[in-house]
Amino acid sequence: MTGTSVAPASGENFPAEPENTFRMDPGKAKQLIDGIPRFRVLVMGRANAGKTTILQRVCNTTEDPEVFDGNGNKIDAATIQGSITRGHHNIEDEFVFQSNPGFVFHDSSGFEAGSVEEFEKMRQFVVERAATKILEKRVHVIWYGLTLFS
Repeated sequence: MTGTSVAPASGENFPAEPENTFRMDPGKAKQLIDGIPRFRVLVMGRANAGKTTILQRVCNTTEDPEVFDGNGNKIDAATIQGSITRGHHNIEDEFVFQSNPGFVFHDSSGFEAGSVEEFEKMRQFVVERAATKILEKRVHVIWYGLTLFS
């Protein structure tokens, strides 16, 4: 389709795709997706903005997620509950809902005004995860939640 215009049903013309547009063969895309047993999502946003509640809705559950450290060791939820409610998290920790184990969530902790240290931790996490050769360990999606009214 490179170098052509597409005329949609409405009669509008869209500009031609750039020459460097990347198109992946659907069969190859499915093969890559099938090779990712767990889809990894970094969730970002203000502390206590309801990120966990949204994840529960997305995963169609009311259960609390299980939490694992960066090495896959389960963390007792009682020992971290206080820090979760205050918005303090270790970005390396993995949140997994038993009802939807194919998704792994990472919480960036809250970004408050002047939180340079938290921002730097998140930036380093993203850089490291983007550079890894292990597809399962990469961050596949970054989801930034905005609070519209406070």
